[in-house]
Amino acid sequence: RRNVRVVLVPAYDDARAGLARQEFDIAFIHPAHVAMAEIKAGRYRSIAWTSGYTDYTVSLLAKADEPIKDLGDLKGRKMVTPDPDSITAVMVRSMLRTGNVRTGDLKLLTTRYQDAVPFYLENGFATVGATAASGVVKQWTDKGGKVVLRSRGVPIKQVIASSRLTPEERERIHDVLVNLAQSDAGRRALAASGYKAFVATDADLEEKTIAWLGL
Repeated sequence: RRNVRVVLVPAYDDARAGLARQEFDIAFIHPAHVAMAEIKAGRYRSIAWTSGYTDYTVSLLAKADEPIKDLGDLKGRKMVTPDPDSITAVMVRSMLRTGNVRTGDLKLLTTRYQDAVPFYLENGFATVGATAASGVVKQWTDKGGKVVLRSRGVPIKQVIASSRLTPEERERIHDVLVNLAQSDAGRRALAASGYKAFVATDADLEEKTIAWLGL
């Protein structure tokens, strides 16, 4: 029985600015690097993760005849990724960093949408393409292409709450979200959102993900 004002903030940098000022009591954020940077800074706390999006992985695609077996084989090649500020591109850079491959060791190209990645490979504009879209991966492998490497998984689509809220308020919001699927009203809300459920967060995985992403 509380009025809630919902604000749509489509630009990541606008979201960052608002989060930095703690303009939002609660935020539902797709890109993990934006949400977890706020968690690391202490301005926000994890509340819930979205079921089905807790193990988001990046696949590196290539043509079937490309002799690529590890990250070192990417040196000197061209790789296409989605937008540089997308979680997919951030994860690619984390893969390279942990594999001791500098971004200067290969040529990185970017395209706005993940479903454009195969176009670059098919037409020789890039040797390797990065995507986290399962549909793109399936379409590519169904046509004879291959996945040469996969990243570790990270949680995306996170619900975070301002540290200005009391622990009791944050706990109450958490309980409501993770129990939505247990009531008719909650299931109706989930159906409207398109998501199946929200689940509890994992503090250890969160800490490791923050470190891996280099935040």
